[in-house]
Amino acid sequence: MSTFSLERVACDRMLGLAVRGRLADSLLMRANTARPHLSAAFLATKDDPYPAYAELRARGPLTRAELGQWLVTGHGAVSALLRDGRLESRMPAEYTRLTLGDSPGVDFLHRIVLTRTPPEHTRLRRFIGRALGTPVVRRLHDRIAAATDALLEPALDRGRLDVVTELAVPLPVGVVCDLIGIPTGDRPAVLTRVTALAKVFDAANLSPADLADINTALPWLHDYFGDLLAVRRAGSGGPTLTEMYWEESASDRLAVADFVDNMLFLFHAGFETTMGLVSNGVAALLNNPEQLGRLRADPALVPSAVEEFLRYDAPIQNVIRVARKPVEVAGQKIRAGRTVLLLLGAANRDEEVFADAERLDVGRDPNPHLGFGGGLHHCVGTALARLMAVVVFERLVDRVTVLGPAAPAVRRRHASLRSYDHLPLAVAAR
Repeated sequence: MSTFSLERVACDRMLGLAVRGRLADSLLMRANTARPHLSAAFLATKDDPYPAYAELRARGPLTRAELGQWLVTGHGAVSALLRDGRLESRMPAEYTRLTLGDSPGVDFLHRIVLTRTPPEHTRLRRFIGRALGTPVVRRLHDRIAAATDALLEPALDRGRLDVVTELAVPLPVGVVCDLIGIPTGDRPAVLTRVTALAKVFDAANLSPADLADINTALPWLHDYFGDLLAVRRAGSGGPTLTEMYWEESASDRLAVADFVDNMLFLFHAGFETTMGLVSNGVAALLNNPEQLGRLRADPALVPSAVEEFLRYDAPIQNVIRVARKPVEVAGQKIRAGRTVLLLLGAANRDEEVFADAERLDVGRDPNPHLGFGGGLHHCVGTALARLMAVVVFERLVDRVTVLGPAAPAVRRRHASLRSYDHLPLAVAAR
């Protein structure tokens, strides 16, 4: 890929900040505009991006954005491209250096499973799958249920629950820390640094202070996980990923840097997706009380409700790909080197696939949503996120009466991830 193409890739991702000041409420330009000022990063930060997604879908499954970027909105096209080997998730080193500068975050992004290709991708997923595969996750049900109850008890006693900070974050953080093998006393410090590191995934909104946070957090985390690996070596053969690491033969064992960066990615992804799924789902039920009534009348609907929350207000709104080879979609050719934004949030409201797509339906069946992406790079924590969400909503439906908002909700602003920073509710025990 030429340097010019790489600069265009970087500009595409950074476009969110530059374009915001000149976007009108309607994010679509006239049909004959050759280079519309569209930014998927900006769309994802809106309180309600779905009307704009509907406008984009009305123009067809593929929309040209500024600087040659393509936005894909139709369910069929997004689903197909998620599985198309001509698109890759791995970003060139020049792209990340244009957005992150000379930062340790550059190497981090190029080591994680999200951006790797086979055979490295296969090795990493196999290793992570030992802790996050469906058979292992199913055995966590009782532990997750007990942890959920323990988090709800004090909230019910005081009559107030912040769904995000008191439930949707501490629950997955505790579970993922158990899986990795992070001692309880170390978890607050690790979470603080992982939260700072996570800013690397929002390049469109990075400030100099954010970049400084990344540059400080990552070396600390590498030192911490290196020490943790050394300590856990004495307990080789145990159930945690840091102990499983030493079970690998010397020839098969991941490099320490690869292991550490992927544990950091797993830590982040483990709570990020669940936080969005739970908080968005609770907000959807608050806005659709008749659907909450259906769940109370028939709790067996909770698993299908979780799938509907993933469709209706997906925690992952878009994923970025780069075309390795030319790809044709709906008669339009995407040239090699172009960035392609697959808008999962838009695809999940496609009326050609989902009847009454704008309506929340906790019993929707079938529900072929793309809330966790798809293809080679589908979310590694899918089974765990689903289980945690099912347990949480079973408990909320069974044990909690929502009396109303305790304070205004605070929507999180992120270029690709959709959730809340705070969702405070007045609650009582049922």
